[in-house]
Amino acid sequence: MIFVALAAILLPLILLGGLNLPATRGMSISAAVVIITAYLFWHLSPTVILASILQSLHKALPILWILFGALLMLNCLRATGAIDRINQGFKALSADMRLQTILVAFLFGGLIEGVSGFGTPAMVTAPLLIALGFSPMAAVILALVADSTPAAFGAVGTPLTVGLSNVSEKASLLNLVGLRVTQLDLFVGALMPATLILILIFSFGPKKQRWQQWLAVLPWALLIGFAYSGIALLSAWLIGYEFISILAPLGTLIVAIISIKQRWLLPKSVQTDPWQVANSQPPTAAPTDTTQMSLLKAWFPYLLVVLLLLTTRVWTSLQTLLTHYANLSWKNILGFSTINSDWELLYSPGTILTVAAIIGLLVQAKTLKPLAPTAKQVTKSMGGTAIALVVTLIMVQVFTNSGLNSADLPSMPMYIAKFVAKYLAGIWIIIAPFLGELGSFVTGSTTVSTLTFGQIQADIAANAHLSEPVVLAAQLIGAAAGNMICVHNIVAVSSVVGLSGQEGSILRQTILPALGYAALIGIAGLVLVSLV
Repeated sequence: MIFVALAAILLPLILLGGLNLPATRGMSISAAVVIITAYLFWHLSPTVILASILQSLHKALPILWILFGALLMLNCLRATGAIDRINQGFKALSADMRLQTILVAFLFGGLIEGVSGFGTPAMVTAPLLIALGFSPMAAVILALVADSTPAAFGAVGTPLTVGLSNVSEKASLLNLVGLRVTQLDLFVGALMPATLILILIFSFGPKKQRWQQWLAVLPWALLIGFAYSGIALLSAWLIGYEFISILAPLGTLIVAIISIKQRWLLPKSVQTDPWQVANSQPPTAAPTDTTQMSLLKAWFPYLLVVLLLLTTRVWTSLQTLLTHYANLSWKNILGFSTINSDWELLYSPGTILTVAAIIGLLVQAKTLKPLAPTAKQVTKSMGGTAIALVVTLIMVQVFTNSGLNSADLPSMPMYIAKFVAKYLAGIWIIIAPFLGELGSFVTGSTTVSTLTFGQIQADIAANAHLSEPVVLAAQLIGAAAGNMICVHNIVAVSSVVGLSGQEGSILRQTILPALGYAALIGIAGLVLVSLV
């Protein structure tokens, strides 16, 4: 039975990662096999399977809406020339792609994660990287890998607030888990900037002097990594977990800008001979009228996105208003109380991205003339993504809802977790982050992974006499790292940059960083449980 339960995990790895099938084909096969095995072996009724399919169709809509908003903003910024002006700003600060990777993918992406989550950061940062001259493949991989460390506290702490609600809603425990996350990441997450630069150089850079090119900026990368982890730790200790993924990237962005301008821990070559990817296309030169646009005006739509996301997440009365009206959520699908799909349209990051794109057009171009053709073009480009996303979600929801069976079996994810726990409880602190990562790989969400596995992680911690907050922290970090390999995140980001059909290649290049991150967290967990 364990191999039946593992089908939802093994098939995408084999079909996408091994056979390099596009997501539309690979995930369609995976979904069909999971549905058949769920019916034959888990004894799911046709009604539960149908409800899961309807749930998947509905869940695809808010994700596609976010994708639409991200693509609309990108294309509107191209139409006004703002993207070219943003490029000029980055190049004025540094033309070195190693530094640009950290500024855009890790720090700006981390800020978007802190206020939004839901896969939004990579969809925003990957196009920015391409506009700076990165190849689409490099942009996608760097954006996905970067959207890991901040995701444990994404969307104003949702993975803790909602993800651990099955375990406890006590603020004291949630804050303690948040503190343990920052302690584990103090040395592991601090290596993320250095890791991103390593991936950039060794996967996409010239073959000569790779180690030298990495070592040259390693001191600066470590400065940024430890600044981020240090600010995160102080935020968790002094303020609480909700604002860690806002304060840490924002504070570190200031450190990064100052350090680049003052050339702290950076070689002279960063200015005299900035590192570039071999054969990369230089950013398109901006038209003369674009150079007159102020940098603040060019960045205005992105700044507006951050402001609107932060306001709607922090201002409770506004949050209540936005979640009450135009609420397109579908509850109790076909009468099953546990099969639901949420879509609060006004509260969605997709709506905020769309509104910011429209206001940005008015501010930058003083006309809405490009809006209709741009929206039409964006909608046309999303067809293949919609198919891949729907079949992926069908597999996910049948897998997740498999607890509603007539065979008195736990759900497939819980069956896997219990099977693993039975044989590996003795070294559970090492296994805990991998279980979290597994949950995100399948469900596509740090929050859902923690919601699914949080209680079993807590139970194993109690039985193995391990620190519950440390084990739950390892679960959270592993779930955050799972963003790198989540299939529907890969599908969505690939669509933004025109790489639909290459999801397998992307998965093969993100799986090693994801597994390495979980392994290092397991080792750090061993150390931390011996100290607390």
